[in-house]
Amino acid sequence: MPEADDFYIYFYTGHKGRFGHEFFRFEIDREGHLKYANNSNYRRDSIIHKNLQMSSTLISVMKKIIEDSEIMKEDDKRWPQRNENGRLQLEIRMDGKSISFETAKIASLADALNTDDPEGLRVLYYLVQDFKCLILSLISFHFKIKPIA
Repeated sequence: MPEADDFYIYFYTGHKGRFGHEFFRFEIDREGHLKYANNSNYRRDSIIHKNLQMSSTLISVMKKIIEDSEIMKEDDKRWPQRNENGRLQLEIRMDGKSISFETAKIASLADALNTDDPEGLRVLYYLVQDFKCLILSLISFHFKIKPIA
């Protein structure tokens, strides 16, 4: 059984297509280590890897986002299976509970709402948008080359 202070997030969304394996992935462990990877072969771009240390305050914010979303109450049994358009994977361990979801890639809210479980996928969609916004902001801020004047 996980410890009450155990915290872990793994997120992946991606597909294999015309430009090869393209994906967005991040992982956060209980110590706040963030591992980020983004691969887009469009225009022959290379994979981006970034690692950073998150503060305990930021981990608390992540936990609050998860709690407020109520994603831990969801079930992926009626969600669409991954397909040729890609997949979305989310794993969360927090406060002695864990979830592990895998579904088809969700490109828009309309994709989520046109399923057998629109409410559950709406919750997932908005949580993923919050995560992406926060992670990309952290990466951008942390690795900014030119200082803000």
